[in-house]
Amino acid sequence: MESAFKRDLRNYPLYFLLWTVLGLFYFTQGVTQRLLGHDPTPWWHYLVGWLLGVYVWAFLTPIILLLGRQFPVERRNWLRRTALQLLLSAMFSAFELSVEAALYSRLRLFPVLIIKGFRGSLAQLLVKGLHGGIVNYWIVLGLQWGVLYYRRYQERSREVLKYELRASELQSQLMSAQLNALKMQLQPHFLFNTLNAITVLVRQHKSKDAEQMLGHLSDLLRRVLEDVDTQEVSLCRELEYLQLYLAIEQVRFADRLRVELSTDPEAHEALVPQLILQPIVENAIRHGIGRSSSAGRVLITASKIDGKVELRVQDDGPGLLPGDASHDQGIGLANTRARLRQLYGQDARLEIKNCDRGGVIATMSIPFHHSHSEIETTYAFDGPDR
Repeated sequence: MESAFKRDLRNYPLYFLLWTVLGLFYFTQGVTQRLLGHDPTPWWHYLVGWLLGVYVWAFLTPIILLLGRQFPVERRNWLRRTALQLLLSAMFSAFELSVEAALYSRLRLFPVLIIKGFRGSLAQLLVKGLHGGIVNYWIVLGLQWGVLYYRRYQERSREVLKYELRASELQSQLMSAQLNALKMQLQPHFLFNTLNAITVLVRQHKSKDAEQMLGHLSDLLRRVLEDVDTQEVSLCRELEYLQLYLAIEQVRFADRLRVELSTDPEAHEALVPQLILQPIVENAIRHGIGRSSSAGRVLITASKIDGKVELRVQDDGPGLLPGDASHDQGIGLANTRARLRQLYGQDARLEIKNCDRGGVIATMSIPFHHSHSEIETTYAFDGPDR
């Protein structure tokens, strides 16, 4: 309370100015009444009288503000506090009018009041001005409560904003944790599949092929670990991962696997989720080439269309059979859909369906965006090494 009272005293020049403006406003009313009523009282009596009255109120304003903070009208005590403030307002009004009556007598203002003396002047002023003084008291309280309400509103707004920012940070951290969990689930899944394939090659005494696959796997893991803390990489970088992965699959399927890659140069700078193509291509190879005894082809395209990056992976295998949901039940595709949903919400989609000419086509569409701070690399791919 003490600090607030000191702040009121520091603001006293402002209170003085506001009361002066109000006194001049009332003075114009008094002068108008004087002219219409042909009152012989000099005009400057009205000026001095009104200014004396408002300056008494200016003197009382810090005290009124202190009482307003000391005895606020609240929901739990509004009746008792309202009655108290009404009593205080009547007392302040009577006190102010008493000071006015004394000043008028001392300065010999308003001849009519001078004749009546102090008591007569006070009685007349109480009749004419008591209610106006009560209104002045409540105007001061109303302005004070309005300012206090506004300050509390600002404080609540700042608190709400702080909590919203904290909630946004927590949500961002949660999303990052979920995405990292999806990545951590996907990478061991791919790694175990590759290690199983290497185990098969070793059992078949194909040590050269096993060593070659281990080498490609090591290169791929090294590249992936370089971006382990990154959710999105450039499409160029993603295609580098894909080239190393296809080199691994090429060892497994030898001449049975043929890969064609066609990319739009405008899409190379786009950011895409890290390792987003690997599970889709793995799905195409497993269900396309893996189900056929003859050679097969996987066509991979990337293009920029209407502010979107569209990635397509198409195989020429037997396609989806009626009621066959195996394409959507694997960990890889399930994680891919979950990552797209976490990163882009409804702005991304992954659709898998049969092609008109046979085989299956997986179409993924994500919003086109890129980072100018990321160093782009030139990428050219003619198929995996054989």
